[in-house]
Amino acid sequence: MAARVHIRHEMAIRRLTVSHIEQLTPSMVRVTLIGDALNDFASSGPTDHVKVFFPDPVTGVLTVPELRGDGIHRPTSGVIISRDYTPQQFRPAPFGAAELDLDFVLHSPTAAHGNPKDPAGGGPASAWAAAAQPGDEIAVAGPRGSREAPQDVAEAVLIADETALPSFTRWLDLLPETTRITALLDVADEEVEPYLSAEQLARASVEWLYREDGPGQLEEAVRSLELGPDVYVWAAGEASALIPVRRYLKHEAELRPDQLDVQGYWKRGVVNRDHHEPIDPSDPD
Repeated sequence: MAARVHIRHEMAIRRLTVSHIEQLTPSMVRVTLIGDALNDFASSGPTDHVKVFFPDPVTGVLTVPELRGDGIHRPTSGVIISRDYTPQQFRPAPFGAAELDLDFVLHSPTAAHGNPKDPAGGGPASAWAAAAQPGDEIAVAGPRGSREAPQDVAEAVLIADETALPSFTRWLDLLPETTRITALLDVADEEVEPYLSAEQLARASVEWLYREDGPGQLEEAVRSLELGPDVYVWAAGEASALIPVRRYLKHEAELRPDQLDVQGYWKRGVVNRDHHEPIDPSDPD
């Protein structure tokens, strides 16, 4: 059984400052955040998420809920804009400022770091990241908990699109070194490949699937896999694209519930989809 330990974290909402911006690929950028509020930050799972609050693009005002003893209170004025993101890497501060990295897929071709190939179609988070500068302020809430990577898995299959690449790299870091990893990465084109380092590429057997080559490649690639009896499969990305993948793995490959985790990080045509919602309402877990 692929056991994933659940850990709860004390809820916190942290106002943080941009310290550095790194262009990872033409369509992805890494924003490094700093702040004293990070000193007690914790994230130990590959699929952890934080809620990131962005300034109103019209007024520039950052509106953030307030955490009180009786819960979270929304302010009576201002516009709250938030999206969920994976904490790509956290570096504690024994000798300097604690740092938190968040990776963004970009959209706008006219902005400083922009690229028109954002699969999620852009939005306030992408627009903010495309124009972000050191000194800018945002807020980060959570994570409220962590689901740690299973430590008893000999074989794992990891499936991701651009939006799930930060989680994918966390899986590479957190699975046991003895785990054999096969990766199917469903991306726009080869320009996304530099997101992964040589060390990360060496950690897994990676197959790149380019959407520019046509639809249907992901399901075909999944069906071609030879799955061992105790394989663990994680998949994340655009919800509609993952429905046939999940149906195959669940009903034809007959993976047990503890062997399969499929998450819709976004859905085409839906603004700010809640990734906790069932990926396929007609066939819930």
